[in-house]
Amino acid sequence: MLKKVLLALAVALVGFAAVVASRPSTFRVERSITIAAPVDLPFGIVNDFHKWHFWSPWEALDPAMKKTFDGPYAGPGAIYAWSGNAQAGEGKMTLLESQPYDSIHIQLEFIKPWPATNTVVFTFQPGPEGVTVRWAMEGHHTFMARAFSLFVDMDGMIGKDFEKGLATIKSLTETEAKNRLEREARLKAKAEAEAAQAAQAAPTAPAQATTTTP
Repeated sequence: MLKKVLLALAVALVGFAAVVASRPSTFRVERSITIAAPVDLPFGIVNDFHKWHFWSPWEALDPAMKKTFDGPYAGPGAIYAWSGNAQAGEGKMTLLESQPYDSIHIQLEFIKPWPATNTVVFTFQPGPEGVTVRWAMEGHHTFMARAFSLFVDMDGMIGKDFEKGLATIKSLTETEAKNRLEREARLKAKAEAEAAQAAQAAPTAPAQATTTTP
């Protein structure tokens, strides 16, 4: 009886391993949003790792998370590393390439809870209704990740975080775009008022007397 149980268990494990091995070895998750703001605003908030705490959906997983920044302050070569609780895990991001107002490429390395290296790409496409920001991540599945994907919808799980982060970027940058227009309008009104005041204060030249020839 015991032999039959062990044999059945072995067959089940082999079958499970075969199913896991048949799962896709690569993955890609992508979400996008259109933002009514100048392209420099969403680009700038992504291109600077110091600003990620304003919008990243994972920053709230551990308020006490340890963070370090290395390399340039922003742009290519900038590095952001974190170490937090079980939810936040541990990892590092390296900004590989930054084409102003067009695209940003990032290497994302997870150390804990399981090692993995993925590629993250943000693209920015201006249009008549604003700038469309696309956030994509792709990489290779380990055996454990393939097994995990049998029970959890990876695209849905990660995609929800992408949607949340993009929605926050939209809110922040559209608010800043509105504030920018208001500041520009105030500065323009102030300059016009000062110019009008200066014109009124300027002395007028005395009128020249005219003589008539007898």
